[in-house]
Amino acid sequence: MAIELQQGQSISISKLSPGLSKILCGLGWDLGKHSGGGLFSNEEIPNCDLDASVICLDSNGTINDPDQIIYFDNLQHKCGGLTHLGDNKTGVGIGDDEQILVDLDLIPPEIHKLVFTVSIYECQIRGQDFSQIDNAYVRLVDRQNEQELARYDLSGQAGVTGLIMAEIYRQDGEWFIRALGQGLQVSGLEEIVKVYAA
Repeated sequence: MAIELQQGQSISISKLSPGLSKILCGLGWDLGKHSGGGLFSNEEIPNCDLDASVICLDSNGTINDPDQIIYFDNLQHKCGGLTHLGDNKTGVGIGDDEQILVDLDLIPPEIHKLVFTVSIYECQIRGQDFSQIDNAYVRLVDRQNEQELARYDLSGQAGVTGLIMAEIYRQDGEWFIRALGQGLQVSGLEEIVKVYAA
């Protein structure tokens, strides 16, 4: 049974599953009943396009290379340890809406932290925020046996257009996951990245 993480909680990945290196990070959401109800009508904007991404940080907690951002326009890290499985533009369907494969054994030592984010594409043009999104979550799955190890559920937040959902980080030779759920008022992923710019 998966551990239900609380905001700010950290847990060792090796304690979740000893020897675990190949994991899937699944992110999901559903359209709320008020979706598209900002500047536009539901008919004009039927869907809310959320984008999942991973920002790779160095030992200083910063990023200075755009290749260290894995998202819909850069699906794979050069190390082979991070692969985004593609963009979902609607949030329609059952299960994860976007998935990112992680192989911790392939993450190079200069990367100390993986920050998992979700942002709303063209949120300002569409007048959308997370109050229009239901059932947002991030989950960690053991890719060898498909077992869900940990999950963090997050309800919608008015005025929030970007979320730092969780992070996977190195500490004393181990990998940990921390649930964050930090809401931001940003125009998109580019502004989230600026939070960590060197």
